Amino acid sequence: MKRTKKYEIDMCNGPILPKLLAFTIPLMCSSILQLLFNAADIIVVGKFAGDDALAAVGSNTALINLLTNFFLGLSIGANVLVARFYGAKEEKETSETVHTAMLLALISGMILTLIGCFGARQILIWMQTPEEVLPLATTYLRIYFLGMTAMMVYNFGSAILRAIGDTKRPLYYLSFAGIVNFLLNLLFVIVFRMSVAGVGLATVISQCISAVLILRCMMKDNGATKLYLRKLRIYKKRFVKIIQIGLPASFQGIIFSISNVIIQASVNSFGRIVVAGNSAAQNIEGFVYVSMNAFHQATISFTSQNVGAGKLDRINKIFIWAETCVFVAGFALGNLAALFGRPLLSIFTQSAAVEDAGMKRIMVICTTYALCGMMDVMVGSLRGLGYSVMPTIVSLIGACGLRLLWIFTFFRIDKFHTLTSLYLTYPASWIVTTIAHVICFIIVRRKIERFRTT
Repeated sequence: MKRTKKYEIDMCNGPILPKLLAFTIPLMCSSILQLLFNAADIIVVGKFAGDDALAAVGSNTALINLLTNFFLGLSIGANVLVARFYGAKEEKETSETVHTAMLLALISGMILTLIGCFGARQILIWMQTPEEVLPLATTYLRIYFLGMTAMMVYNFGSAILRAIGDTKRPLYYLSFAGIVNFLLNLLFVIVFRMSVAGVGLATVISQCISAVLILRCMMKDNGATKLYLRKLRIYKKRFVKIIQIGLPASFQGIIFSISNVIIQASVNSFGRIVVAGNSAAQNIEGFVYVSMNAFHQATISFTSQNVGAGKLDRINKIFIWAETCVFVAGFALGNLAALFGRPLLSIFTQSAAVEDAGMKRIMVICTTYALCGMMDVMVGSLRGLGYSVMPTIVSLIGACGLRLLWIFTFFRIDKFHTLTSLYLTYPASWIVTTIAHVICFIIVRRKIERFRTT
């Protein structure tokens, strides 16, 4: 199979650590840039449109994640399948997967746009969004979801490129789109005084730019991952496999997001100052999370390609290096975020009360975030091995179940009805779920080894 040497990484041969880092660093930068889309919205609106506008944009974060995580989970199925066929040098199967995935991206985006535009206000009401910010939050959400098709196209396209080891070109495209997004934020909010509508529109335009660039890239490529618009169709066998791998990930993403929406609703009950502080803190911790998540994505691609190539002896080494890297990155970045928490929060708001509320979240979550990264790498390894249902069940019971149990029981007691108590549900769930995933990984590896020797 023809390889584009300039961009692709050979995941099946040679030392693992240098290639793992070469894969993750551009992906990490891409994820950070994607987060900057929303952070730019938060910073500009917080500085130039006030705390109500800041709370309106921030209160949408959990809901946006809820509505998009289902379809983005399917992109994991596309990533695993393309990587496996590519590692096995099966060009026809790779091409069919690519075209099925990209049509699925278009359909997903259209569905999300309809849901977001027509259901925005009612969903925000269900989330107990403060009345004073509800109109602004509804406006932002409706505009934001106009760009969902572009977002899905970009994310599915970049998942396919990741599967063949290309994390550089998505970084270039997001860099350009991110600059456009920031400049448009300044233009629409400061010059035209469009408030949340301006930042929403700027985000939509930037998403369209990144989607067009990734489509152009795939259409100009050579080899099995080349995209032909006329070949876009749902290939049943590939679609079924994408669903089998991606649907559990989608379901997990939805349940995680539901638990986060419930937590957001609990945060909302403390008032708009806490909502604004929580929103700013989420944006800071988001940079730590996506940095760790790059190792999760790398684990999926590296594991899947090596499974396709029949090089199962490399799986444990990939797992160990990924876990080591994600712990170092999560521990260092999380504690740096906590150390510089107040200066970072001051970027988003000029209110001391909002900063105080934000620091309560940062001091609990960022200092323990490495645990979340280690949990995600274990999930990535299991999915790369083709086990998607098992980590989903474990995550739902260990993470989401514990969080919801706490919120609906102890958190309702006056003594435990505090922000710190609410935020402690995160590290507690990470510890329990990480231990369970370690046990699952050991069982799966032993099962695979027994199968190889029979």
